[in-house]
Amino acid sequence: VLYNLVTNNVSVVEGETAIISCRVKNNDDSVIQLLNPNRQTIYFRDVRPLKDSRFQLVNFSDNELLVSLSNVSLSDEGRYVCQLYTDPPQEAYADITVLVPPGNPILESREEIVSEGNETEITCTAMGSKPASTIKWIKGDQPLQGEATVEELYDRMFTVTSRLRLTVSKEDDGVAVICIIDHPAVKDFQAQKYLEVQYKPEVQIVVEFPEGLTREGENLELTCKAKGKPQPHQINWLKVDDDFPSHAVITGSDLFIENLNKSYNGTYRCVASNLVGEAYDDYILYVYDVLTTTPPPTTTTINAFQGTVSHLSCRVLTPSHPFLHFSSDGAPQKIDHAVIGGIVAVVVFAMLCLLIVLGRYFARHKGTYFTHEAKGADDAADADTAIINAEGGHNNSDDKKEYYI
Repeated sequence: VLYNLVTNNVSVVEGETAIISCRVKNNDDSVIQLLNPNRQTIYFRDVRPLKDSRFQLVNFSDNELLVSLSNVSLSDEGRYVCQLYTDPPQEAYADITVLVPPGNPILESREEIVSEGNETEITCTAMGSKPASTIKWIKGDQPLQGEATVEELYDRMFTVTSRLRLTVSKEDDGVAVICIIDHPAVKDFQAQKYLEVQYKPEVQIVVEFPEGLTREGENLELTCKAKGKPQPHQINWLKVDDDFPSHAVITGSDLFIENLNKSYNGTYRCVASNLVGEAYDDYILYVYDVLTTTPPPTTTTINAFQGTVSHLSCRVLTPSHPFLHFSSDGAPQKIDHAVIGGIVAVVVFAMLCLLIVLGRYFARHKGTYFTHEAKGADDAADADTAIINAEGGHNNSDDKKEYYI
């Protein structure tokens, strides 16, 4: 007869409760009993001969014997026997494994504060676990690989230490390094440490004034902004490859130069330093010409009676834009609409005057003609007499002139 005696292995955390099950299929009223690793009877049917109150009957029937063991210790670990009284007897084995979680992880670093570019070492220790723990590392969201050593203690207990070496940068300042303990008895068991990194200053020059181009006669104000860890203790201004303007004023991190001229052109440098090192930022000064406004167009003077043009001036706008012209330093400037209207009016007036002058000019070159009429011809008796009188002329006769304009 096949009785199919069945049991199962059990893993239990130290101090918790283990459940041992002995199950039989097709039982013919044979007796079931449970033995400890020393083959002492714990339960015979539903009777407990062993004087250990930590064992309690959970369920008993013809097909099952279910027993609990509370407050499990390392001494309870071993092979338990489910036995069925048949001929011959049948046995099944249940191995109880006791898990011992590690103590709180111990996280230590070689230096509390690390300078950027240097290497540091962090250790994480998981003490007194069974089985040995596995240690993982994460910096931010990046997994890292440490170097682990395992030390075996009494009763198959282990202490594991992992060492992590890493070179830090300024971006690592304030980033968490996490030590994660992987063990079957615990979940999400971890410790973390925030890196504290010193780094040299970051320097930036900001132009406070002017907002646009730097021109002759104007003032210049620069501010040097520097941050680092620790905070920069010294900020210096200098002019690269040249002497500083004599009347430049330096107040802390600010540089002020008034009444700019082109002799001040050059590279101005702000240097900041702390315990880690120094850094700088450059500002290249180029002084432009003075900004001039567009002069009004020259008025055309015309003598209407004499017909002469004294002066005519014409300004041509830049073809790239009908409302822009460029100053001497190449900076585009807007022209007022009134100026454009004035130019157009002057041009129209000049054209009208030019037409008048040309008309007078052509009139002067048309010529002059005279007619001579015989005075007293009306008194002549006939035409012949009038002609004779006319040919003889009259001294007191007036010349008549006609002009064609």
